[in-house]
Amino acid sequence: MTEQAQAVLTLLRERGIPFDVAEHVPVYTIEELLALHLPDAGSVAKNLFLRDDKRRNYYLLVIREEKTADLKALRERIGARPLSFASENDLERFLKVPKGSVTPFGVLNDQERKVRVIFDASFRGSRIGVHPNDNTATVWLRTEDLTALLEEHGNAVSFAEL
Repeated sequence: MTEQAQAVLTLLRERGIPFDVAEHVPVYTIEELLALHLPDAGSVAKNLFLRDDKRRNYYLLVIREEKTADLKALRERIGARPLSFASENDLERFLKVPKGSVTPFGVLNDQERKVRVIFDASFRGSRIGVHPNDNTATVWLRTEDLTALLEEHGNAVSFAEL
C-alpha cells in the first residue's frame, strides 16, 4: 500500500472510525474490482470526477457500482452547467491520485476545497467501500463517517437521488 493509503488508514484509526480493509491487486475499473469477489461487494462505490464546461466547478460523483451516471440529469438536479469528465491533470491537481484510484478520500487532498462531493442517496445510513487513495486496497466504513471527514475538511457534501 502507498503512503497515501497508509495515511488514510492512520487518519481513520486516529479518529476512532471503525473500518475494514482488504488489500488486492491493482484495479482500474469497477468490473475488475467486482471480479475479486471481495466481501460486502454490494456496498462498493463507483467514483466519477467531473467538471463543468467552464472548468470552474468540480464534482466527485459517488454512486452504487450497478448504476450508470446520467450527466444531463445530474446537471439539472444540481443546477450545474454542462458536465463532462475532468482531465487527468485536474485529477492530479485536486485529488492527487492517478486515474483508476478516484475516491472520496482524495478530496482530503483538495487544498482549494473546490470539489463538491455528491453521494447517491442510497448510501445514506449504510456502509460504503472505496479506495484509500490507492487502487490496491478497498476500505469499508459508514457513509456518515466518511462524509463527516470530508465536511470537516471544508468540502461541500450532499446526497442526491441518482
